[in-house]
Order: sequence, then structure tokens, then C-alpha cells
Amino acid sequence: MSPSRNAHQGRAMLTMLVAVAMFAMMDAGLKQLSTHYPPFQVASLRGAASLPLVLVWALWTGGVAPLLRVRWSLHLLRGVLGVAMMATFVYAVSKLPLSTTYSIFFVAPLLITALSVPVLREKVGPRRWAAIVVGLIGVIVLLRPTGEGMISLAALAVLVAAVMYAVSAITVRILARTDSTQSMMVWLMVMIALGAGALAWPEWVAIRREDFSLIAFIGVAGAFGQYAITEAFRLGEASAIAPLEYTALVWGVLFDLTFWGVLPDAITWVGAAIIVASGLYLIRREKVHAEAEHP
Repeated sequence: MSPSRNAHQGRAMLTMLVAVAMFAMMDAGLKQLSTHYPPFQVASLRGAASLPLVLVWALWTGGVAPLLRVRWSLHLLRGVLGVAMMATFVYAVSKLPLSTTYSIFFVAPLLITALSVPVLREKVGPRRWAAIVVGLIGVIVLLRPTGEGMISLAALAVLVAAVMYAVSAITVRILARTDSTQSMMVWLMVMIALGAGALAWPEWVAIRREDFSLIAFIGVAGAFGQYAITEAFRLGEASAIAPLEYTALVWGVLFDLTFWGVLPDAITWVGAAIIVASGLYLIRREKVHAEAEHP
């Protein structure tokens, strides 16, 4: 690797770490908001708070035209998925520790790989299918469906959020062939803000004055996190950048202990380790597969 490429890779990895930290801070804020407001309202506030910053960035970097020349049907589908993902994720973090929520949500990369077969016609070999199965076993360990397990509506909500995220990621791969990154970011925030807001309206809770600063923080953290993760994947190789998403678990444990005084139990650590290990192996196999296709 040349010094220039090495520098870009290092910058990409640092940017990815910043992105994960920003999203973790946003999630901690969402968890705090969820104690006072319904999940759909929190999801709507998240979209609305980030939208002004995302819109300014999109107009600054690409202008108006890329925002209008889009495949509306796929953007609408992604908006529906985004609303469902945010609402179920918010509900989950309102009931579960952040670290537990993240541990279950880490199954999303495995689901993306599995869905790429029927939707994108990608080839997944037996070793990668084995990694997906092992990751799902890790989820079962986390859920503990027998005895005094933690399986609950909240845990199932995380799985729903992970599935919505995976389907949305597949949609992004299709949209990226024709639509700009700016349009995907802006319209997702618009649809989450309006869609979740419409669903939350019948039970809308008046926003407390002391929560406005927290909502603004969530918007800034979410917008900068989205920009940072986009920049990270632009600068670096996906196989080197993607594993850094698992550092979210460190932030989850830190915030759980600092703000809510809880720590993951042994079973949670075991399940998380299985899912993370299978995800890392999957990323490694995808890198090998890509190098074989493009020597």
C-alpha cells in the first residue's frame, strides 16, 4: 500500500470511529427522550432535528438538481423502512440497555449478506452462509428463549429494526446506481420526520422546554454521524472500515454504566461475541471473494 493510500485508509478508519461515536451519542439521547415521548414521536423528532443540517450539506455539495432527479418509488420504500426501523429501535432502547440493543442489532450485516442473494443476485458461498448461521445462533443465545430468558417484545423489536435496516441497505445499493448520496440522506430524513410524525400525531406529547437542547444535540450528532460514515466509506476500503462499527458496543457499555448504572451479564457478552466474530469472519470472506473476482 502506497503512503498516500495508507494515509487515506488511516483517515477513513478514524472518521469511521467518529461516526460510530456520534451515532452512539445520538442513541443515548434517543433513549433519554423515550422516557417522556412515544417511539414514533421520538423517531419524528430525530428526523426533523437532523434535516436542516443534512439539507444545507446536500445543497452546498450538490445543489437542488440531484435532489429532484430520483427514483421516487424506492425512496418511498426506504422512507417506510426508515420509519419502522427508527420506531422499533427507539422502543427497544427504551426497554433494554444500549449494549444489549447493539448486540442484537449487530445481526444486520449478516442479514444484508443473506438478502443480497435473492435481491441483488450476488453469490454467497458455503463459508459465508455458515457465518450467517453462526451469527443467528448468537442472537438465540442473546434472546435466551428457554428458562429465565430475556426474550421480550423489546428484543424482538431490535430484530425487526435490524431486518428493516438490512432491507434498507439493499435498497441503497440499488438506488446508488442512479441517485446521489445527498438525495438518499435528505429524503430519508424528510420521510422519517413526516411519516413518523403523522403516526405519532394522535398521541403527540407536548415537548418540554428542557428537552429542546437534547433534541438539537440528537440532530447534530445524527447529521455528523451520517456525514462521517459516508466519508469513511468514500475514503477507505469497506472491508477495513466495516468492522469498526462493532466499537458501538464499547460506547453502549460505557453509556449504560455512566447514565443508567447497568452492565451486560455474562450471557449477553457471549451472544455478542458470537455475533461479532461471525460478522468479522463474513467481512474477511467478502474481501477474499472480491479479490478473487478482481485480481
